[in-house]
Amino acid sequence: MEEEIYTEHARWKGRNREKDSLRSEVWSLLEERSVSIGSVWSRIPNFIGADKAAQRLSELQIWRSSEIVKSNPDSPHIPVRLRALLDGKLVYVPVPELVDDYPFIELDPYILQSNGIPFEEVAPIGGALKHGRKVRFQEMKPFDLAVVGCVAVSRNGGRTGKGGGFADLELGIFREMELIDSKTPIVTTVHSLQVKDDSRIIMDAHDTPLDWIITPDEVIQTETVLTQPGGIDWDAVQVDQYENIPFLQELKSELLNKQGSLR
Repeated sequence: MEEEIYTEHARWKGRNREKDSLRSEVWSLLEERSVSIGSVWSRIPNFIGADKAAQRLSELQIWRSSEIVKSNPDSPHIPVRLRALLDGKLVYVPVPELVDDYPFIELDPYILQSNGIPFEEVAPIGGALKHGRKVRFQEMKPFDLAVVGCVAVSRNGGRTGKGGGFADLELGIFREMELIDSKTPIVTTVHSLQVKDDSRIIMDAHDTPLDWIITPDEVIQTETVLTQPGGIDWDAVQVDQYENIPFLQELKSELLNKQGSLR
């Protein structure tokens, strides 16, 4: 068992030792306190109370006023995606780790309903892949709210993901494609055990801070003063991401050519 956990944890291990240590601490704590659901290692961890956190999110004005929501594909945000569809919102979900020529899935609640597909079936990523419409970044509409997955967060808006760099890559692309801007709320739902002291969260130049953190017990408006990054930091893109994400080289060429033509 220890060897299995180490193997899972080691998937992205080594890029930042302090972040590795914090992730390991959080994953272990969730298991020790028996609040995790399924395996948490090398994942955005699912947790008991994720549905309550989603309900708290749905009561906020930033949610009520939104029509288009981006959600990460991980299990703890199944209740968020379900709530969005029930509330009539258009939902975008990335293909896990973006490993597809069409990196996102569009879930239109009205189309799903007209086709007789229960929202409960498409809220998990398997159902979304089966019934949703696969789209490219160029086909997507700007978001009113972006939900990201986190392993650890801080009350000043700091966040640490699972180590693969996918959330920050996505957010960089969204900015380049004008799908989000500085006013788009960046939100997560996590267990209270994932909330750490500000000093524990390391934020690199390409890391996007959080505006809201929702737990089953509280709503945290961070009012972050942490710096919002710009578009994609191509120097921060990992070699394995270029190898495993089919559209990335093409998108890089397209965006760099576009920037060049504007100069």
